[in-house]
Amino acid sequence: MNQETGTNPKVDAMLQGATSWRDEFALLRTIALDCGLTEELKWGQPCYTHEGKNIVLIHGFKEYCALLFFKGALLADPKGILVMQTENVQSARQARFTGVAQIKRQRADLNACILDAIEVERAGLKVALRETAEFPLPEEFQVRLAQLPALRTAFGALTPGRQRAYLLHFAGAKQSTTRASRVENCIPLILDGLGLNDR
Repeated sequence: MNQETGTNPKVDAMLQGATSWRDEFALLRTIALDCGLTEELKWGQPCYTHEGKNIVLIHGFKEYCALLFFKGALLADPKGILVMQTENVQSARQARFTGVAQIKRQRADLNACILDAIEVERAGLKVALRETAEFPLPEEFQVRLAQLPALRTAFGALTPGRQRAYLLHFAGAKQSTTRASRVENCIPLILDGLGLNDR
């Protein structure tokens, strides 16, 4: 950690190797550091923490770059700059950008959101996540659960997070044949007590 600037050499290296959004990342980095956050590299991305708690993450996509607020669902966001990345994201929210000028225009709003996010962490607030039972159980999976009692038992033994990941994976397919195929491909994993991403 550079004591004078608060920058992390790992993030320096990541940003130097960035092939897109380099200027946008640099400005978002400055904004996060100006709010007194600690810079780390997590999941290969610049992540900014307060007293060890994740506050925001900078990441880039093909069409935009973003500042992701881990507990964005709890922020006031009076200017409406935060969006859900997908309909199934429960806690995080993104502020999306397509250029430096846009970030500069929204700098004050970003500062306000970051300071609000720090207060949310200080207060110990948590996002009320939907229970696994609230997620739809695709018909194709219901059929296999009825046919294979061992599958029902193994699925019930998984952590709620692993159960949700499977249900979202199955339900994410638009066609019944694709949902059925996904179910069949995942049965061995479930029977082995593994999550979708544990392979």
